[in-house]
Amino acid sequence: MKVAVFASGTGTNAEALIKAAKTGELGGEVALVVSDKQHAPVLEKARNLGVKAEHLSPQSFSDKAAYEQAILTLLTKEGIDFIVLAGYMRLIGPTLLEAYEGKMINIHPSLLPAFPGLDAIGQALEAKADTTGVTIHYVDAGMDTGPVIAQQQVAIANGETRETLTAKIQAVEHTLYPAVVKQVLNEHVEGEQQ
Repeated sequence: MKVAVFASGTGTNAEALIKAAKTGELGGEVALVVSDKQHAPVLEKARNLGVKAEHLSPQSFSDKAAYEQAILTLLTKEGIDFIVLAGYMRLIGPTLLEAYEGKMINIHPSLLPAFPGLDAIGQALEAKADTTGVTIHYVDAGMDTGPVIAQQQVAIANGETRETLTAKIQAVEHTLYPAVVKQVLNEHVEGEQQ
């Protein structure tokens, strides 16, 4: 199966997914990386790993539907079967949700429904929580509200900083996400064969 990774930032999860695909641990090929940010480090990381990387600026389109239609055209051209969001900081609209219903997952740095939306790590620290974690879920029209596929807890130590907690969460993400993507892709392949 051909996978597109959507990301807006540094791309540490995209990099982990691409490397897992190259070693056969993903059960699919990361064929495309899409970013809404022109200078997102993820674009260069993907290209350096031999993956096609495209930037589409939402501001270049009349509205969200036109922006997503341009992405959909690109995904169709590249033969993309599945979308994996990895730090993509935009809500997905109906154009992509309908085209990839049940074929789009997201990773979020908290144990949803706790700390949805932006800056989940900062939210957890501010709330003085003793645990947070990582959630992988199917994407729906809400913000971090789709059905949960997997979660893993991360303890928050006394004196934890944003940097140390981010590092702990990313360590979990970089092993959990490729494993869950592989599981989900296998389920889709089996479902199509029946």
